[in-house]
Amino acid sequence: MPEFRELLAGYQRFREGAYVSQRERWAELAEGQAPPLMVIGCCDSRVDPATIFDIAPGQVFSLRNVANLAPPFQEAGGLLGASAAIEFAVLHLQVRHILVLGHARCGGVAAALRGEQLGMPGTSFIDRWVSILADARERVLASGAEDKHRALELEAIKVSLANLRTFPFIAEREQQGVLKLHGAYFGIANGELLVLDEASGTFCGPDSYTP
Repeated sequence: MPEFRELLAGYQRFREGAYVSQRERWAELAEGQAPPLMVIGCCDSRVDPATIFDIAPGQVFSLRNVANLAPPFQEAGGLLGASAAIEFAVLHLQVRHILVLGHARCGGVAAALRGEQLGMPGTSFIDRWVSILADARERVLASGAEDKHRALELEAIKVSLANLRTFPFIAEREQQGVLKLHGAYFGIANGELLVLDEASGTFCGPDSYTP
C-alpha cells in the first residue's frame, strides 16, 4: 500500500523545504509553546485548520473530533479527552481566543440529523458523542428549514459555544475580557468562510465580522 510511503515522502519535502525556511521558528518552539488561539474543529480530512487559515507552526492549539463538538462541563466520569484539551488550552496555555470551526458536508452532523447508528450496536462511541446535538436536532427538525443538514451544522457551532461557557474557568475569563469565543463555518466546495455574529445569531463574511 503506497499511502504511508506517500506520507513519508511528504515529510521529506517538509524537512528539506518548510522546515529549513522556518528553522529559527522550530528552534523557538522546541523550548515550549504559547499559542494565542485554540481551534475546535472536525477531524474530517478535508477541514484542516492549518491549511484553511494558512497558519505558522505554534500559532494554534488544535482540538479535532467528530462534528467539531465541545462537550458540556462535567466534574467527573469517563475519560474526558476533549475537556482535558480545553482545560489545558485555557488554564495552562492561556489562549486568548477559542474558535469553533464547523464545516459543510459534515458526516457526523448528518448522522445526528438522521439518527443513524454509525458505530458498534449498543456501545457506539460515535453515537454517544453526537448525542450532544440531540436537542439541537429537535429544534432544526421543528424549524421548517429547507436545508436541515446545513441548519444543524450551523446550530452545532452554537451548541459548542454554549457548552464551552459551562466550563467555569471559561465563563470567568470571558467575563474578565481575557478570553474571546468565536464560531465559523467553512464551505468545502466553494472555500467560503462564514463567521458567527453572536449578537444577531447570524453568520456573515469575515470582512463584516467585528470581534
